[in-house]
Amino acid sequence: MKFSSDCRLCPRLSIFLDEVKIGQPQYFAKPVPTFGDEDARLLIVGLAPGMHGANRTGRPFTGDYAGDLLYSTLHKFGFSSLGEPLDAAGNANQKLVLSNCRITNAVRCLPPQNKPEPSEIKLCNGYLATELGMLTSGAAVLALGTIAHQAVLRASGLRAKDYSFAHGARHVLPNGLHFYDSYHCSRYNTQTKRLTTPMFHSVFQTIEEYLGSSRL
Repeated sequence: MKFSSDCRLCPRLSIFLDEVKIGQPQYFAKPVPTFGDEDARLLIVGLAPGMHGANRTGRPFTGDYAGDLLYSTLHKFGFSSLGEPLDAAGNANQKLVLSNCRITNAVRCLPPQNKPEPSEIKLCNGYLATELGMLTSGAAVLALGTIAHQAVLRASGLRAKDYSFAHGARHVLPNGLHFYDSYHCSRYNTQTKRLTTPMFHSVFQTIEEYLGSSRL
């Protein structure tokens, strides 16, 4: 299933984005494409674009707190050329380059109240299946949160009950992908200490060590 930012598969989301664009004409306000290295061995899957983050900038996890933590972590572990996703003008930094990593979402459109409906997650799943199909056996996939975790399993034709979500969990899928879980790096999760920066870094440390050892 080939992605297009002109996608209107989900009527509720399409109408909502039309309304957002009227109110914020400078916003991207369209389905957000994947960002990163097409030959990556790490695919990161989030939930959906944030109103003033990816929905504004047109780049996943760019412009909100979750993205600040994610990109600073990617930079720390060598997956990003820069730790700051925005330039001085507050737009997506065009100098930022991902190496061996790309980022997408389970749902490509901004959902009202950040809550996509099950039917919308299902309709968007074909795009995620295409992303997963681009990975080679032995590549790593990181799901940020339960919805992303379930979306990866659906796109892989697997049952959620066979692969439980837990922060720091690692699963080896039948197709050879190594599947990792983390709590979502949202402001809510970090403010409540459900996810701390060391906890987040620990997941990436594990992934970095696996990808390094699998090259040998």
